[in-house]
Amino acid sequence: MKTKLLIIITFCLAQQCFCQKKGQERIDSLLTVLQKTNQDSSKVNSLNALSYEFRSNDPDTAIYFANKALDLATKTNYKIGIANAYLSLGIAKMNLGKYQDALNNNNDALRIFDELLNKENINKSEVLNLKARAYANNGNIYNNQGNYPEALKSNSEALKIREEIGDKAGIAACYNNMGNIYSALDNYPEALKNFFTALKIKEEIGDKKSIANSYNNLGNAYYSQHDYAQALKYQLAALKIRQEMDDKSGIASSYNNIGVIYDDNGNYSDALKYQLASLKIKNEIGDAEGIATTYDNIGLIHLHQQDYHKALQYFLAYLKSSEEIEAKSSIADAYNNIGSVYTKLGNISDASLYLNKGLLMAKEVGSVDFIKSAYEGMARLDSVQGNFKQSLEHYKQYIIYRDSLFNEENTKKLVQSQMQYEFDRKESQGKAEQEKKDAEAKRTKNIQYLTIAALGIIVLAVIVIAFIQYRHNKHKQKANEVLRQQKEKLESTLTELKSTQDQLIHSAKMASLGELTAGIAHEIQNPLNFVNNFSEVSKELLDEMKTELDNGNGSDAKNIADDVIQNLEKINHHGKRADAIVKGMLQHSRTSNGQREATDINSLADEYLRLSYHGLRAKDKSFNAGMHSDFDPAAGKINIMAQDVGRVILNLINNAFYAATEKKKSLSTELSSGFMPAVTVSTKKTEDSIEIRVSDNGNGVPQKVIDKIFQPFFTTKPAGQGTGLGLSLSYDIIKAHGGEIKVESKEGEGSVFLITLPLNENNIT
Repeated sequence: MKTKLLIIITFCLAQQCFCQKKGQERIDSLLTVLQKTNQDSSKVNSLNALSYEFRSNDPDTAIYFANKALDLATKTNYKIGIANAYLSLGIAKMNLGKYQDALNNNNDALRIFDELLNKENINKSEVLNLKARAYANNGNIYNNQGNYPEALKSNSEALKIREEIGDKAGIAACYNNMGNIYSALDNYPEALKNFFTALKIKEEIGDKKSIANSYNNLGNAYYSQHDYAQALKYQLAALKIRQEMDDKSGIASSYNNIGVIYDDNGNYSDALKYQLASLKIKNEIGDAEGIATTYDNIGLIHLHQQDYHKALQYFLAYLKSSEEIEAKSSIADAYNNIGSVYTKLGNISDASLYLNKGLLMAKEVGSVDFIKSAYEGMARLDSVQGNFKQSLEHYKQYIIYRDSLFNEENTKKLVQSQMQYEFDRKESQGKAEQEKKDAEAKRTKNIQYLTIAALGIIVLAVIVIAFIQYRHNKHKQKANEVLRQQKEKLESTLTELKSTQDQLIHSAKMASLGELTAGIAHEIQNPLNFVNNFSEVSKELLDEMKTELDNGNGSDAKNIADDVIQNLEKINHHGKRADAIVKGMLQHSRTSNGQREATDINSLADEYLRLSYHGLRAKDKSFNAGMHSDFDPAAGKINIMAQDVGRVILNLINNAFYAATEKKKSLSTELSSGFMPAVTVSTKKTEDSIEIRVSDNGNGVPQKVIDKIFQPFFTTKPAGQGTGLGLSLSYDIIKAHGGEIKVESKEGEGSVFLITLPLNENNIT
């Protein structure tokens, strides 16, 4: 299988120049499926799809994929895959000009499709869609051969199937094909009728690309009647849509058609301008078949201008391009054109050579139209040479093939095909009408039966409903009593829950207060020690001052008095410090009154950092951690509920110290000796907010629980060491200030809690 895939990929890479971006994406996707799937049916479907992608740009590669699909489908007896492979071969061979082989493949596909439709458990819609495609393909082959009755018949069969399955896009395509057939027969009223029908359907389904194609067909039909104004109108309409869609291939085609109209109208300069513009685009997108066609059109313009040398130059380019893509019909046409130019130039030997080549190639592909053109060119060549007898014979052959396109028998077959299609459609409509009437009669009878049954059911239902209603009323009374009791119980439970919630919140605050008290006691001890020390020193100084006064040393007594005054000032300072600490404790412990006041954020953060540190030191003499601060002098004051925000900061700092010291405990003795727990508190003023950061170097918050840490009662501390309310209350307090609190954490490295308080005209002091 690997070898096969390498071959497939090699073919695809060789064809990338022919594929536009979307087409290449589809091919890449199909190759991926082909490489990965182990199911034979999937492989067959992918191979057939790849064949379809290459049907126009590289028919040889399309045939390769179709044959691979046919081989695998035959081995596994995958019938629909076999039929689809034959259909893919038919399409590819038609594009190579191998019309008889293509017809044989399509008919093989049709035979299998008919077999499948007689079986059960088959996707009928899928089979009918493929069958319609086979008939449409046969129609295209017969049309290329000039066998218009069979072309019309095949398209009529495709149309019937597509109407049956409701394939609007397919129906429109059939009308387009039949319009082309009537155009080839110069029956332009019928051609226009079919083209307009196709256009209406395409407008209903909103297919812009197909609408542009219908405008193109209408333009061609009017052009063939020499109604150049109408032809140009529809071709320009097609061009406008294609330009809106940026459809490069379609734009090039429109330029071609507009150029042909100007050429036929004698406006050779505009004709050449549009054909050269078309050629440029086709070279850009690598449209080999389109390049060949445009070379032909440019050659015809120069031929009409009697610039035979330039005409010959482009017809030779047309031949070379056609040979590269192995388009035998185009090769036959190029031979005929080159032969005609050599006739004009008087180069008899080359003219004869190319016209004979054109005749042989036209007969090989079975194209009546090109055979006719070859005989016409040979008749002209004989006439130029003065070989009038041979010229007459060739002209007779020209007349025979020309008339074979429009003889009475063909016309009769066309009418028969059209009548048969109309008859089949009317018969199908009549059958559908009869089935509709039968269904209506059956429905009426069923309604009568149902009405009688419904009346009986209604009477029974009334009796049952009355009984149910009686029982329902009794149950309703009992249910109402039960609901009343449940309501009272729920109200009582709700009251208890609210009380419990208030108690838990109070407990959390008191736990915070307990932690704070130890810190305050430790903090207040320092100023008290100073007060005691300075008071004792002052007492001794006063005794000394008395002695000096008794001795008459007034100068020394004054110096001692100055020292006493300094001591008293220090006692006063440390007394005020103790007073401030006590007031802070009282402020923290009492319930917030909801009033905001101007608060220095830096002072608030610094105070609670120290209180937290000393509180932990008071509780645990072995506690040792570094505390750092980085306060932005521009932070200033902000209107907040200071005691509430203070609780938040204290809670975050306590958590940070806990996390850092727990990490030290978890480390081995060797690692623990080199690790110092540390907490940093910082502030920063931004354009529209004040930021307070509390960071630690602990173990961090696990990612799996980081989204839960602000939920009530959630804690990562061991049982009995945390209520799980600290961060939840902190979150609510900051939200009440219009701010937010977030956490950033890396496991093993630490956490950063960020408080953001907004600055606005209401809270800036």
